[in-house]
Amino acid sequence: MAAGKIKKQFILSAGKDNPVFAQILGICSTLAVTNVIQNTVVMCLGVIFTLACSNVTVSLIRKWIPGSIRMMVETLIIAAYVIIVDIVIQATLPGVSRQLGPYVGLIITNCIIMGRAEAYALNNPPFPSLIDGIASGIGYSYVLLIIAVFREITGSATFWGYPIPWFSDWWTNWSIMVMAPGAFFALAILIWIIKTYIVPEDPGGK
Repeated sequence: MAAGKIKKQFILSAGKDNPVFAQILGICSTLAVTNVIQNTVVMCLGVIFTLACSNVTVSLIRKWIPGSIRMMVETLIIAAYVIIVDIVIQATLPGVSRQLGPYVGLIITNCIIMGRAEAYALNNPPFPSLIDGIASGIGYSYVLLIIAVFREITGSATFWGYPIPWFSDWWTNWSIMVMAPGAFFALAILIWIIKTYIVPEDPGGK
């Protein structure tokens, strides 16, 4: 695959076709884990790993997957990588694992991962599928991290769990920002800013 095509695919998957603000996928985890930056980083790394590995695996065996059971095969592949992620988090970050609770397991049902397997990995070779998986994961991650930074600072006056000295002394915490409605508001504002000022939609539909 030519370097130019790789770059174009990476930019497209992480930018214009971003799974969160362009396709509005995977917002369950946006609501669930973005009230704390540390938890968000761990979740994002898990999603990037799962996306990249599942895309490559599906691409490698795509010619031998019967069409009638392809989604079951994809789910099994995704579940295997999510189990690896969950075991690693439990072994290395037990505190974070307890805070994330069942949300790591819910990566299996994340429609971003299944969507990329269906839309891209089933129709492309392994290396482009790897690039697509990494780019989609990064696109997902930076949106969640922006939301997490905003929510933790405004909701708790902390960054990575540590108080912000010049800020926490006078700031009144917005309790709603550590709750699910706060994630809805933060995501909606971010999508509005991106679609209005950064990646405006083509009025001609092109």
